[in-house]
Amino acid sequence: MKHNNKHTTLLSATALLILMSGCAANNAGKTITTTPTPYVVVPDADNKVQLNVSFSVPEHYISRRSRLVVVPQVFAGDSLVGECQPVALYSPIYNKKVDRQRVLNKYEDPYAGHIIKVDNTARKTEFEYNQTVQLPQDIDNARMVAVVSVDGCGECTGIDTIDVASFSTPASLIDAKKELKLSWIEPEFKIRPKVMKDWGVAKLQFVINKNDINLGLGNNRSELEDIVAKLSPVLNDSLATLNSLSIFGMASADGPLSFNTPLSRNRAISAKNWLVQQLGIKPEVQRLIKVGSRPEGWQPVLDAMVIDDHPDAHKVRAILDRYADQNDDVAERYIRQLACWKDIRAKYLQKDRKVEYVYTYTIRSFTTDAEMLSMYKKRPDAFNEDELLRVASLAANDQERKKVYLTLMKYFPQSAIGANNLAVLYLREGNVEEAQEVLNRQKQFTPEQLNTLAASYVYNGDYERAVELLQDVELPEARYNLGLIKAKQRKLQEAYTLLHQYGDVNSAVVALSLNKNDEANAIMQNLKEATPVAEYVRAMVAARLKLHGNFYVHIGNACADNKLRGRAATEPDFYVYKDDERFKAIVKR
Repeated sequence: MKHNNKHTTLLSATALLILMSGCAANNAGKTITTTPTPYVVVPDADNKVQLNVSFSVPEHYISRRSRLVVVPQVFAGDSLVGECQPVALYSPIYNKKVDRQRVLNKYEDPYAGHIIKVDNTARKTEFEYNQTVQLPQDIDNARMVAVVSVDGCGECTGIDTIDVASFSTPASLIDAKKELKLSWIEPEFKIRPKVMKDWGVAKLQFVINKNDINLGLGNNRSELEDIVAKLSPVLNDSLATLNSLSIFGMASADGPLSFNTPLSRNRAISAKNWLVQQLGIKPEVQRLIKVGSRPEGWQPVLDAMVIDDHPDAHKVRAILDRYADQNDDVAERYIRQLACWKDIRAKYLQKDRKVEYVYTYTIRSFTTDAEMLSMYKKRPDAFNEDELLRVASLAANDQERKKVYLTLMKYFPQSAIGANNLAVLYLREGNVEEAQEVLNRQKQFTPEQLNTLAASYVYNGDYERAVELLQDVELPEARYNLGLIKAKQRKLQEAYTLLHQYGDVNSAVVALSLNKNDEANAIMQNLKEATPVAEYVRAMVAARLKLHGNFYVHIGNACADNKLRGRAATEPDFYVYKDDERFKAIVKR
């Protein structure tokens, strides 16, 4: 296809240029016809069209001494934007002339390879024109016309023009960003007990075989102060109630278990007494504190040896595996017999004794909207996920709602609903990067999050990635969005399969793209929607079904939108109205 100088890429083959026809032909009142008609072709995902047109040339249209040349041309509006491969029809006498010139004068026929020899010009001649045409990416709509000229003797020329095809992209009416169905989740609020659990380990040093707390040994002071720092906020919180506090001394593996067990329990009691004094714990709360002892075992020793890459670590492991069902005294008996025992005593027996503590507490639940709104301003840290989601739903606008969701994600970073809804709010603002960042922090995606993440890629124009995410998501809104994306990719049959059940404007647009004009008409008749886009689609339906009265009603309403008015002026489906004063008044107002 040759290109117009104003364009770097040819749009489409729209016309037939019949360049040379004999002066003796009598074609008055006759015209070349094409089938199918009307012929509307929708470009594919690469903006290519497959043109399959049949031409019928009437009898005596070509004289016995002339030729007919067909050159497809592409028009966008009134602008010629390119030409396609020509076809030349040669009468018997003209063909002999060309053969003689080729022999005598080494004539090179410019139409060589594209010639159809007509045996009898007194009969109707039919031929097929099948071409793949690459359209420029910046043009959605174009038309094909056939400009017919005859020139047999070189002194006279006749001109005729016929409409051949329209290249239309109804799917470009779909605004994917605007039409995407985002998965906003509004959970049902349920009052749930807010029982919290936490734990920690203090590494304390004691005088051998003693259980007294000595703040001067090792890091005892800082270790115990860490326990105070964790328990104090709970004990002093008016919204919290301590349920339990368990303190366990860890019995050393080195030495008789019968001696170490009560020693470690006494050390736990010493830690408890110190905490009671430091925190000023009341007697009724002290009754909730339990103490106990657990054997530490030889596993910490083995772990230290493995980290140190000790050559006899495997021997210790073998002993622990063999006597796993026995107490620490049995394992110790065999470990002491190893050649590395002195090394173990010197390097790997821990000086610190572990004191573990586990505590549970309940935070008061907030049961009414008024209470939640009031307490949220004072103590957002006291809310559980359900309560924060409820506060978000009560927010006056999206900006206030976003602030609540940011707070929620601070305290509950893996909140599936919080991450999804916050991402939706970011997308509404056009902040795609923030939306993706929120969702990508999730360890795994819910179907709703996949739909929202896919929407973010649509916002960035990355349809392929969006399709990957949505392919197996069965949410209705995800299937709908996948249909929109397929329509934008010009994968129209897939889009139709996904969208036709919805019976909305977008499904009508896809039906039009597949020339399912009656179905599109039925959809639009059932809709009350009267947006400019809906009216434009109705105008396209009316033009295709030749409902001219309806066409003018709907195109008039649609052209209240300036963008659609500009599109209407070059819409191939509306080309039949281009010379009508009423239409010109509408598109130029």
